Amino acid sequence: MTARRRAHKVTALAAVTAAFASLLSGCSLLPGTAEAGDDPITVMTWAPDKTKATNMPGMPAMAEAYARWVNAEGGINGRRLEVLTCNDHNDTVKAARCASRAVKEDAVAVVGSYSQHGRSFMSPLEGARIPYIGGYGLADEEFTSPLSYPVNGGLPALVAGNGRQLAAGECGRVSLVRPDTTAGDQLPPLLNSGLRDGGAAGAAPVSDIRAPEDATSYRTAAQQALEGAAGGSAVGSGGAGGGACITAVLGGRTDTFFDSFRRIQGNDPQIRTASVLGSVRQSLVDRTGGADSPLDGTYATGWYPGADDPRWNPMKKVVREHAFKDNRIDTADPGVQTTWIAYTVLRTALESLDDGAAVTTESLRKTLDEGRPIPTGGLTPDLRWHYEDLLAAHDFPRIVNTQVTYQRVRQGRVVSVRKGFVDVEESLEAGREDSVTDN
Repeated sequence: MTARRRAHKVTALAAVTAAFASLLSGCSLLPGTAEAGDDPITVMTWAPDKTKATNMPGMPAMAEAYARWVNAEGGINGRRLEVLTCNDHNDTVKAARCASRAVKEDAVAVVGSYSQHGRSFMSPLEGARIPYIGGYGLADEEFTSPLSYPVNGGLPALVAGNGRQLAAGECGRVSLVRPDTTAGDQLPPLLNSGLRDGGAAGAAPVSDIRAPEDATSYRTAAQQALEGAAGGSAVGSGGAGGGACITAVLGGRTDTFFDSFRRIQGNDPQIRTASVLGSVRQSLVDRTGGADSPLDGTYATGWYPGADDPRWNPMKKVVREHAFKDNRIDTADPGVQTTWIAYTVLRTALESLDDGAAVTTESLRKTLDEGRPIPTGGLTPDLRWHYEDLLAAHDFPRIVNTQVTYQRVRQGRVVSVRKGFVDVEESLEAGREDSVTDN
């Protein structure tokens, strides 16, 4: 932990500590209190599916495959892992229903899940004191609730890292196309912070282009993005400080945006494009032409090593042997990867309990809060959520992993362009300070 993080953590985490104390003062009869024995260990994974916005069916499918693998290996401390799944439909009411079902079914954790409706799902979980392990990182509550244990830096880390990656690519003027949502509102300051920290001190502030999440065409947003990147000069000149770049962070609708963008922009190589993994993935490149894809050359920032990295081989083996050719699972999908890592954390935490110890929400939380760092096979830094590990940023205190990776689309493949991780801790802290100042 850096000196800066130690110096700031008391102020940044005061509210979280108070909230945690209030959660611990509830009733004594807890949900999720399965005693040691032959009863299964019940957890839940949720994600949206069959909606007009982002769909992540691979995450529950990965959770089910993981459970089949673990159970074939003898379970967790001899007990069967039972995974419940739920579709939140990208809807606040249904997200809350998923959380309520987790409470009703005595789940000891919600693991490896995706939902942007943090206010809806976190309140029921906090009331039942159920830990939320490895959310995708969209909702603010994932980074503030004392019951949340994120395994990555979420969308904030991706966007801050994307700014640093664009700065390395000498982008002087950048347009950001992002969802017109509360979660989207936090992204422009983070991208600006990443650009500055990446050395683009002379770059103009990003042009913030708001766009609907479920549009069937983004022609208007594409035109605005081109004008913002041009900065009043000829398209492609980029104005002062470097080239013109457009980054789109629209989840499952990013391909729709780039289709609209391509129709307006044509094949001008001077306009560089960028996104974050999850919005640009290998399956999208394949669908749009592979080696001839208009996405060739696109910068992409991710949380984890590239999909071809051998550190993913254990996950791929489980998918081959236990997913039964489930075509919902794309091992290059960062949602699927997040679910794998989250279940790795769950299993390691539960296996660290003393022999005969009851598996409860409380014993699981105590292990995560006070136990040893949890290795993930090099896919992330060893993860630990001790008080001193939390981030010195008021809006993101629960982030313990501030590292990202740089990737790029080259000859039809999403490949790593830098060995190792890039730490964006300072960009995250500065980006939130900028956001508070701007507001």
